[in-house]
Amino acid sequence: MRPAAVRGHLDALILAVLEDGPRHGYAIIEALQARSGGALDLPTGTVYPALRRLERAALLSGSWSSVGGRDRRTYTLTRAGRHMLARQRAEWAEFTTVVDAVLRPAGGAA
Repeated sequence: MRPAAVRGHLDALILAVLEDGPRHGYAIIEALQARSGGALDLPTGTVYPALRRLERAALLSGSWSSVGGRDRRTYTLTRAGRHMLARQRAEWAEFTTVVDAVLRPAGGAA
């Protein structure tokens, strides 16, 4: 799946994978890929700017740590991030219901 295909949804996807607990940037990319069955193979140039944006918006908090001699920034979902995730899930559910109703073949057949 192309990175452009997730435009508008990347923030919710990142918040969702951080719901389980803190992760560093590359682990977030791996979690997105694993939870999507490999469909989301997003480049660092797509994910890292989103992480910085979410941190500036106080939806994530970040802290530096050293892992195996490498400095890594670990991100944690904030209370505001949890509220945003809940709101985005509700909006997604409404959106998919509406789109499904429109795309369903006439006569209601699945």
